[in-house]
Amino acid sequence: MRQLLVLGAGTAGTIAVNKLRRRLPDDEWTITVVDSKPEHHYQPGYLFIPFGTYQPDEVIKPKAQLITNGVDLIIGEVDVVKPDESIVVLVDGAELSYDQLIIATGTHPRLDQTEGLDSRHYGETIHDFYTLDGATRLAEVLDGWKGGRLVVNIVEMPIKCPVAALEFMFLADAFFKERGIRDKVELTYVTPLDGAFTKPLAAGYLGDMLDRRQIALETDFMTMEADGDRKMLVSYDEREIPYDLLVTVPVNMGADFVDRSGLGDELNHVEVDRHTFLSDGHDNIFALGDAANLPTSKAGSVAHFAVDVFVDNFVQHIKGLPMTGSFDGHANCFIETGNGKGMLIDFNYDVEPLPGKYPLPGIGPFSLLKETPANHWGKRGFKWTYWNVLLPGRHLPFGPDMSTKGKRMQEMASS
Repeated sequence: MRQLLVLGAGTAGTIAVNKLRRRLPDDEWTITVVDSKPEHHYQPGYLFIPFGTYQPDEVIKPKAQLITNGVDLIIGEVDVVKPDESIVVLVDGAELSYDQLIIATGTHPRLDQTEGLDSRHYGETIHDFYTLDGATRLAEVLDGWKGGRLVVNIVEMPIKCPVAALEFMFLADAFFKERGIRDKVELTYVTPLDGAFTKPLAAGYLGDMLDRRQIALETDFMTMEADGDRKMLVSYDEREIPYDLLVTVPVNMGADFVDRSGLGDELNHVEVDRHTFLSDGHDNIFALGDAANLPTSKAGSVAHFAVDVFVDNFVQHIKGLPMTGSFDGHANCFIETGNGKGMLIDFNYDVEPLPGKYPLPGIGPFSLLKETPANHWGKRGFKWTYWNVLLPGRHLPFGPDMSTKGKRMQEMASS
């Protein structure tokens, strides 16, 4: 029997094992997935918890319920991968051998990478919503907050779901208006980018949305520390931004074992071919989802589209055939903008987000780079799709390759 070992039972890992179990003969391949935690979190739901839209128990399910029969689940923590021996060593000393390895252990917020974020002020005047505990604590704080200077800060890119911090700003604006205290709140969005987003055309749209909501935008801000005693965010060029409440998006890093195993870049993301996900230098190691150093968004949609390409490639690869699939970096994301509306962006390695209709040209029902109620309901309805269609590896219409149909391509040429 040949052994497929998958590290990580998050979005990418779960979809991959559920799809591959149907493609790999039971009498030829065993599939084992290892994860350090027994619960699967719907991470896009973290965004809604601070505003009381979701409760914590609505974004959690046991991982064992989400993984198909015929896949073994081990709850354990990885210590190191030994590529030359095709062995994974767990923290408890157990050794797992593999013929093929998939690393899908994601990327994670690291408060400890920036001075002051993990100080005694965390949970009081410094918060995050990229963890369940952080989002839950922030909900308690916002529920009784009377106003002041609220700063949302991205420390460094790349991060999971790059638009989430903007969504938080839009939802905060609507939340405080509904509470009748918007005039008592000063909102500031602080980013290391030179605009509101990584792509120029979308950055213009999103920057205008911040302006219309009277949300200040501070760009090119490279965070050095959060001085909790003075309630001051400080950049490396010595700019200072005062806050009463700091909501930070910390440095995101891959798992520490990636570094110990010599497989990652400076942020512990596995170095892979951006089209096939095959590890640089190892022909039996792949990385999927946020764990890979792909030059695209670290988002669930990327994991979904990537796995769709990967599965066929993997079946070819283990047969000794060339991998014919090529991932184009396809990503799309519903952006919650508050007041019952949302926006949608759809892009890849070569094509930035553009206006138009999605997924059917001229029909939609979703509009690209435009705030609509349909986009809001697309965002809210995705949670059901995630649990019931995406994670089980069921077929979703509209394949992984990004289509330019329905997009106004001339706007990219002129941007």
